Amino acid sequence: MKFPDAGFQLLGLYRFWNIIEYWSPNREVMGEDWSQVLAEFIPRIALARDRDAYQRELMALIAKAHDTHANLWSSLQVRPPVGACQLPVTVRFIENRAVVTSVESGSATGLKPGDVIDQLDGVPVTKLVENWSPYYAASNQPTRLRDIAGSMTRGVCGEAAVGVLRGTAALKIAAPRMAPSRTARLTHDLPGDTFRRLSDDVAYLKLSSVKVADAAHYIDSAAGTKGLIIDIRNYPSEFVVFALGSLLVGQPTEFVRFTQGDLSNPGAFHWGPPLSLEPQQPHYSGKVVILVDDVTQSQAEYTSMAFRSAHATVIGSTTAGADGNVSQFALPGGLRTMISGIGVFYPDKKPTQRVGIIPDIEVKPTVAGIRDGRDELLQAAMRQILGHL
Repeated sequence: MKFPDAGFQLLGLYRFWNIIEYWSPNREVMGEDWSQVLAEFIPRIALARDRDAYQRELMALIAKAHDTHANLWSSLQVRPPVGACQLPVTVRFIENRAVVTSVESGSATGLKPGDVIDQLDGVPVTKLVENWSPYYAASNQPTRLRDIAGSMTRGVCGEAAVGVLRGTAALKIAAPRMAPSRTARLTHDLPGDTFRRLSDDVAYLKLSSVKVADAAHYIDSAAGTKGLIIDIRNYPSEFVVFALGSLLVGQPTEFVRFTQGDLSNPGAFHWGPPLSLEPQQPHYSGKVVILVDDVTQSQAEYTSMAFRSAHATVIGSTTAGADGNVSQFALPGGLRTMISGIGVFYPDKKPTQRVGIIPDIEVKPTVAGIRDGRDELLQAAMRQILGHL
């Protein structure tokens, strides 16, 4: 396809608009007048002057669906900020500020964990977030900030001027943007073993490296502890909803129900029956605490729903709000996108899309905690188990 081509570009708009109109199970929680969105984007997309402009306008359109699954996944390289390099640090929005949470080993950036990035190349971070937000598709604002944080130091290779607040000191640091050495899945869980005992009374299991075949072994290994912390501040390496969840419940327990589109009547959706966890042995009888945050998305949210039904306590912050299987499709120009394709609800029909998994006890990391190297969610989970509230 050669650009510009107003006809094919409009086809891209109409295709995405129709799929949301007739096949999105989450139209009612989108929070947009979808007809007005169509009117707004007809001139924007038809008049996009080149391929990059077309892709960015599609990103802005897709962001109106407010679905973290719905991004222009083929084209993230043109989403602002653009550039082949970035600072060798991990950034996360904490207390509404862009905070360095880790620095790549061996890199000489002058930055430290706990540094608050206030400016990049002379532009305040608040202004950058304002300018970039329309191109970041997300079900809620914490997830949008999560994704902006992952890209915000990107730019041309070479030196970047970074304005930093370190405690009460304001610093100007010249830090090198470098080609990324690796692409790792974002996770906030503990490095190291999948399962471990944090003490005689507290067991810990992270799902980023969990194995279905070892589900019973994890529970056997946790036997005798007062509580089990299941860390879902990640994306599960394997689907363990039933293999592990069935070992946490003492009786058949409903935890979810779905809606699905009607192929014979586009736009209609029908309720499915609730799904349940069926108890199996070995059964874990101690307290269960689940850790979640803005990284907890899709299958991780579904897993959190299942485990929560075992009278578990959820600690952390609101999750990504994009549950359920995805439906993938193409747009003109060889572009790829997708949406949350089935509606995911609690058994009482309360929604999860855009809402996320709301914690029983809200705990968020702090700048001071990052600076001191403390995992404040994990500490709260241990207090919950041991009774030191």
